[in-house]
Amino acid sequence: MLNKNKQATVGQMIQRCHKWRQKRKQYIDTARQTSDEIERERLLQAAEHYGRIVNAEQGKIDSMRDPRDKTQTPVAEEPTEESTDEDDASFSDFISNLK
Repeated sequence: MLNKNKQATVGQMIQRCHKWRQKRKQYIDTARQTSDEIERERLLQAAEHYGRIVNAEQGKIDSMRDPRDKTQTPVAEEPTEESTDEDDASFSDFISNLK
């Protein structure tokens, strides 16, 4: 029973991470379309905040998972690490192009 509760908790954490990743992407996309520099900076800071939250939560998820479960893929809607790295690369390109 304990294992089922743990799995349910991890599932909820994964869902929250997915929601926060979507929110981060939304802020970045809005910042790309905003011409006001102050508003753009505010949006990018909010996106960075959500990125930190996701990283912390992902660390908790990884520590809670059973070593046998780590080989399983996350929920289908969950972005892979590869796509997150692409987002980070385009995000830093975007920041450097602002100046």
